[in-house]
Amino acid sequence: MIKKCLFPAAGYGTRFLPATKATPKEMLPILTKPLIQYGVEEAVEAGITTMAIVTGRGKRALEDHFDISYELEHQIQGGSKENLLTEIRSLITQCTFSYTRQIEMKGLGHAILTGETLIGDEPFAVLLADDLCNNDGESVLKQMIEVYEKYQCSIVAIEEVPMDQTDKYGVIDGNLVDGTNDTYRVTNMVEKPDPKDAPTNMAIIGRYILTPDIFQILKETKPGKGGEIQVTDALLEQAKEGHVIAFKFKGKRFDCGSVDGFVEATNYFYNKGK
Repeated sequence: MIKKCLFPAAGYGTRFLPATKATPKEMLPILTKPLIQYGVEEAVEAGITTMAIVTGRGKRALEDHFDISYELEHQIQGGSKENLLTEIRSLITQCTFSYTRQIEMKGLGHAILTGETLIGDEPFAVLLADDLCNNDGESVLKQMIEVYEKYQCSIVAIEEVPMDQTDKYGVIDGNLVDGTNDTYRVTNMVEKPDPKDAPTNMAIIGRYILTPDIFQILKETKPGKGGEIQVTDALLEQAKEGHVIAFKFKGKRFDCGSVDGFVEATNYFYNKGK
């Protein structure tokens, strides 16, 4: 049973400056809802109610969002806008939120390691709010938990990307398992390879299920590409033992860490809402 979801949310969001100078990128809205809320809702749909958020300086808005605003609620109580807070109030009631700070930006692997104090010694999900996923059936995280329950090892979500974009992602190689066409046992992982060096075009996106031994591996992982501690390098150590499964999820992903992806997501959800 996966009980906790870790949200690395300490990054600067420099691709969205100046908007992110004082506003966390995770609080940028797709329509009227911030990215981080979409992520928490996905976790709740997967049966997770304990949210662990790794923040940084200037990220207090995240904590305020998942807290009750008595003055605001009093102002709109009984009016036509009261229902606009129904969804967030439901999340606040259902979930437990805990926070810790990443003091230095040393990569995703370091952010996940920073969250160890909130996770403890148990398997957990990791969700990057930048990658907004939508599926009218089961959410991506729920699909992954079902895969985890079968294989009991670390799971990474993957999708095929254009070969000339492999240098933006961690890329896996692997072998199909159990006669499936969407589940691979990973044999190799490379962080942001040049297209000519990429083993495949199967890219890891911002959804993981990790077993707790990942923390010790991360502690022993030396900085890799960009001088950062890469979770891809740590996962490769697990993969060498056959303990990483890559799952080609069902659904649509929007790279909301880029302006193009952000606009695409906004248009998609606007048209879907109509």
